[in-house]
Amino acid sequence: MSTTRGAAVTVRVPAKVNVQLAVGGARPDGFHDLANVFLAVSLHDEVTVSPADSLRVTCEGPDADQVPLDATNLAARAAHLLAARRGISPDVHVHIAKDIPVAGGMAGGSADGAGALLACDALWSTGASHAELLDICAELGSDVPFSLVGGAALGTGRGEQLTPLELGAPFHWVFALADGGLSTPTVFREFDRLTPQAGPPEASRALVEALRTGDAGALAGALVNDLQPAALSLRPSLADTLAAGTAAGALAGIVSGSGPTTAFLAKDADEADRIAAALRRSGTCRAARAAHSGVAGATVVRAPGGAAG
Repeated sequence: MSTTRGAAVTVRVPAKVNVQLAVGGARPDGFHDLANVFLAVSLHDEVTVSPADSLRVTCEGPDADQVPLDATNLAARAAHLLAARRGISPDVHVHIAKDIPVAGGMAGGSADGAGALLACDALWSTGASHAELLDICAELGSDVPFSLVGGAALGTGRGEQLTPLELGAPFHWVFALADGGLSTPTVFREFDRLTPQAGPPEASRALVEALRTGDAGALAGALVNDLQPAALSLRPSLADTLAAGTAAGALAGIVSGSGPTTAFLAKDADEADRIAAALRRSGTCRAARAAHSGVAGATVVRAPGGAAG
């Protein structure tokens, strides 16, 4: 395995939005069965891995001070897991350039884990198969496999078992960023309190068909997030953001994942820009970003020698 001094690999990895998040009751292992429909969107982190004397993580970008730089960081864990499977030492410097909101329900930490895994695989020339990388992703966390795959997919089990979905056209989104984060475990505990008899989750046929046909109006009518009541219970101010986005002309609004980011579906790119500006003026969020779906998962954009993979 090559770990040439001075070599570096950079991977670009996208955020996600959940257009359906159906949640079952708590399992004996503490997880919940999900029917989780993911879309990768055009907000990206870049993860650069280079040889070092020992494993270390650095981070720059918005809210970088909120990103853990110790062994709990999923990027560090990804390097450890892949190195352990190959019997080598994970002596790399992992640098994360953040653009995905931190603790915002858009899988920024999961994206960094997938990005670091793919970067280390390329740096070390491990020859790992796609299936092995997905297996490591599932060990890292429920959202990490989708960060590797991108596009559109249905996640079942705890979200890690992926079935690709057809996407007929890009969809245009606005993401309103809230002050502070929401802890995913806390949101699930609140879900359990509010929904003690949650039934088995099922994917929405209408939503999957709307994705296939690229019908934004149909997708707007099918958006659902079973965690939204819990997120609103913990952060009631999100209701004002949702109201502001829909008043600005969004086809629909939804809490993204466990929150606190809220996502708004727009009919086209120009409308997304207009809604984002209205949300920034509304005073109900700290920032608003327009993006589109239909983007690739983790992708090598710089490899040793300057070539992209």
